[in-house]
Amino acid sequence: MRGSGILQELRTHRRVSGPAIFFIDHYIHTTGVNFDMANPGISFVKTADSAVAANKVLKNTYLLLSATLGFSALTAMLSIVLAMPSWVYMAAVIVSMVLGMFVLPRTANSAAGIGVIFLITGLLGFGLGAILTMYLALPHGPQTVGLAFGGTAAIFLGLSGYALSSKRDFSFMGGFIFAGMMVVMIAVIANIFLQMPALSLAISSVIILLMSGFILFDTSRIARGEETNYILATYGLYLSIFNIFVSLLQILGIMGGDD
Repeated sequence: MRGSGILQELRTHRRVSGPAIFFIDHYIHTTGVNFDMANPGISFVKTADSAVAANKVLKNTYLLLSATLGFSALTAMLSIVLAMPSWVYMAAVIVSMVLGMFVLPRTANSAAGIGVIFLITGLLGFGLGAILTMYLALPHGPQTVGLAFGGTAAIFLGLSGYALSSKRDFSFMGGFIFAGMMVVMIAVIANIFLQMPALSLAISSVIILLMSGFILFDTSRIARGEETNYILATYGLYLSIFNIFVSLLQILGIMGGDD
């Protein structure tokens, strides 16, 4: 299973790049609510309007996220049925990242952005199907995939629910998350050559923590009206969910022995 281990390291290397790119994009698109202290009545109206706009973005984000996750599941099942080879995962991730970097930001403010986000998530789902085919062929493979799915759902729902109910501002986490991403990327590149299972396990664990931080960070920004584009918001949350799921698969696979 040595070749499979190398594949998983390369997989980890590619998946950390997407959220890092989106994190930078978050800073570019960061906005705030401006208060006019000289005109408190106007300030109140702005705040009320901002709350309505934030709720609309939040609703649209979760609707689109649900649709893209469902579409990804369909393309993943298609990939499994077709028994696609493992290299399809790498190809799908590379194409999706290019689309996410150069195409989605230019179309996010138009109807074309909907098509682009479905194209990206569909490709990622199709690529993921090739990896799921490998795991499903392992002893206890269906249980491993099921645990990863359940764990990912629990993490996302729990963290999103907490961010929305607590109404806390998690923007302070931004610098820590970005620094953590840089450290992880260096560790991933190093482990491509070192091929240390223990380091691979540690990397996947840290990625889950970082993506969990991204969920809190992104959800907080949407709820507070700091993210005004629901397509970009969906993209960020989708990448966090995707990375958590793949990292859990790797951790459960390593702990299960992959025999």
